[in-house]
Amino acid sequence: MFTGIVTDVGTITSLQQEGDLRVRIRCGYDTSRIDMGASIASDGVCLTVVDLGPDWYEVQVSAETVDLTNLGDWREGRRVNLERALKVGDELGGHIVSGHVDGVAEVVAMHDEGDSTRVTLRAPASLARFIAPKGSVALNGTSLTVNEVDGCDFGINFIPHTKTVTTWGDVAVGDRINLEIDTLARYVARLAEMT
Repeated sequence: MFTGIVTDVGTITSLQQEGDLRVRIRCGYDTSRIDMGASIASDGVCLTVVDLGPDWYEVQVSAETVDLTNLGDWREGRRVNLERALKVGDELGGHIVSGHVDGVAEVVAMHDEGDSTRVTLRAPASLARFIAPKGSVALNGTSLTVNEVDGCDFGINFIPHTKTVTTWGDVAVGDRINLEIDTLARYVARLAEMT
């Protein structure tokens, strides 16, 4: 489990297609404190550490994960949002995030509002019903509040701090973004279907 509060921005330093995709990510974490098999959310995808070095870790990514997320867009030099798994007693500053991406949204518009940037994304139709104004979503692993919803489109406002400490300062129209809907929204929708 994660909170959607990004704690580091890593850089992809190598990708190798073996049986699965193997990715090396340089990070600022003290890797001597990361166990083999640990889970690290990388752009919101819960991935298992399979190798470690002094300032990097490696993960294996299955073909299904590549197909269902934006990881197929990853290239050397790309920056990615990172978060270590939640520990008992950690502050829950965002919302409960599983690291299991539900689908990929697309950035369809951007404009500045004061110092902030308003980004409009288009969710897959099958997921749009779970996104509500003032609700939570995780986008590329970042816990965010939805401002408005219009059909499959929804808006997020990024303050300067978020753009600085995550990869959201790099975003552009047309980017594909990992989307995890709020678990509570999924259960509320399911309960509504049953009544």
